[in-house]
Amino acid sequence: MCGIFGIVFAEKPRRPLGEILRRALERLEYRGYDSAGVAVVDKGLVVRKDAGKVAEVASRYGFDALQGTVGIAHTRWATHGKPDQSNAHPHTDCRGVIAVVHNGIIENYAELKRELLAKGHVFKSETDTEVVVHLVEEYKRQGLDTFTAFKKALARIRGAYAIALIDAENPNAIYFARNLSPLIIGVGDGFNIVASDIPTVLDYTKRIVAVRDGEYGYITPTEVYIEADGVPQPVYERVEEIPWSAEMATKGGYPHFMLKEIYEQPESLASTVAGLEWAQLSAVADMLLSARNIYVLGAGSSYHAGLTFAARLPRLRLTPVPIIASEYYTYERLFDRDDVAIAISQSGETIDTIRAARAMRERGVKVVAVTNVVGSTLARESDVVIYTRAGPEIGVAATKTFTTQVATLSALYLAVLKAVGVDTSELERELKALPEAVRKTIENTAGTAKDLAKRMKEKRSAYYLGRGLSLPVAMEGALKLKEVAYIHAEAYPAGESKHGPIALVEEGFPVVFVFSDPDTREKTLSNVAEMKARGAYAIGVVPAKSDLAKKLDFPVEVPESGELAAPVTYVVPLQLLAYFAAVERGYDPDKPRNLAKTVTVE
Repeated sequence: MCGIFGIVFAEKPRRPLGEILRRALERLEYRGYDSAGVAVVDKGLVVRKDAGKVAEVASRYGFDALQGTVGIAHTRWATHGKPDQSNAHPHTDCRGVIAVVHNGIIENYAELKRELLAKGHVFKSETDTEVVVHLVEEYKRQGLDTFTAFKKALARIRGAYAIALIDAENPNAIYFARNLSPLIIGVGDGFNIVASDIPTVLDYTKRIVAVRDGEYGYITPTEVYIEADGVPQPVYERVEEIPWSAEMATKGGYPHFMLKEIYEQPESLASTVAGLEWAQLSAVADMLLSARNIYVLGAGSSYHAGLTFAARLPRLRLTPVPIIASEYYTYERLFDRDDVAIAISQSGETIDTIRAARAMRERGVKVVAVTNVVGSTLARESDVVIYTRAGPEIGVAATKTFTTQVATLSALYLAVLKAVGVDTSELERELKALPEAVRKTIENTAGTAKDLAKRMKEKRSAYYLGRGLSLPVAMEGALKLKEVAYIHAEAYPAGESKHGPIALVEEGFPVVFVFSDPDTREKTLSNVAEMKARGAYAIGVVPAKSDLAKKLDFPVEVPESGELAAPVTYVVPLQLLAYFAAVERGYDPDKPRNLAKTVTVE
């Protein structure tokens, strides 16, 4: 996830254009903060960019002094290429005439790059984005105007993207396109804006047009033009008035970042799925199939994500060893050069996971990192890095980073299935449909989760029970309730609950059952009966339109999405429950007490 902004004026603005671009980037910095850059047209194309936070880069390169009437800007969360000056956006063509900024993933960038290199184009970065500007340049060489060249370039690329492009030879326009990644138009008087998010436009206008998937077009100071499949689209009848304050808009209109990030999960998952590198996953699958031991390690939510992967491996006669990262020393004598470890960390800076990975590598274990942050310590110190591409997460409680970790590990599981000759075409379709499945789940369960939170707000304890692949989901749900609502919640294998924990159950005691694993639903029902016989208030996250709902006091019905997607979709209502319970109890879910986003001390 990155942030993009572009503005075009009819006349020289009162403030320097560079200052306007810098202020917009500061509003967008929550979308990415490892590098920043701007491009303006002022007697030619002028580009200033580097690694670092917006304020640092802007001061170092004098953004505020840049003049002009058209410019684009970008704040980056690295997905391809480390955070440095060459990989920072904007990217330019060979002649230094065209500049582009991009949020998303170009899936087929490698093949396009090979084609363009063969035609003599010179690339300056490791990013996927740079192919866009060279494609436009290539089609302009063939005599096409900028907009036609831009459209032809779009027809060649696959993936998730929001793009803004300027051409110094046509300095009165910004060209834009959207597929999956968010993009809006700010409609002004004598100017127009294109941006990732609403916060950046509110200093100038409250009139916006939401660009839809598959649409592209251009803005000039006096015109907004949008096409889809070659057909001009109505624009001005789609203009909306935004009633938010600038502060509200920083959170996208949501009261808290946690809720915003729960609702962002379809976008983040689309980025994850689009960015999967199947050749890399295939290579890791071969490593796993030839490994003596497979260690799966992480801390907190990352450990729970790892458990969803570990629970699937025995089906392939592979024996995983899940390890809570801080307990790695228990297994230290087992580590061997024939072993492989999957080390999972959102930040790549979690000290327990880093220490465990280092101990493993010292003994020859091949370490595969699953992380969100390019260039993080874990990424640098691992043999292979698989990026989840979730974008930054501001909320302390992991939501979208957990679901993108599970999705990434699900893709790795598919790669292992492929390696042993299993037809995975149906599962791959399920994986691609995951963003839409999560969107539907949020829509269908948010109201129910809010109602349940009102019933839970006075409770002091709860159990979360599941079997098989449902257990890690139950564990993550219980962790979320503890983290932000401060309700004591414990997750157990459902069958284990009668070996002691059931002693605490009394009239009205809440027990949350997770039914995400179709293979264990019947057995879990017997545990529902056991708990209800002792007076428990039986809550269940169940497939929609199933008979399971009738056996529960409070069912939360999730749209059926298939076994591969279930660990992701079934955790969503549990995230929402934790959030709403925190709010009902008067707590700020963005600032849970005693917790930090990244644990960097043992």
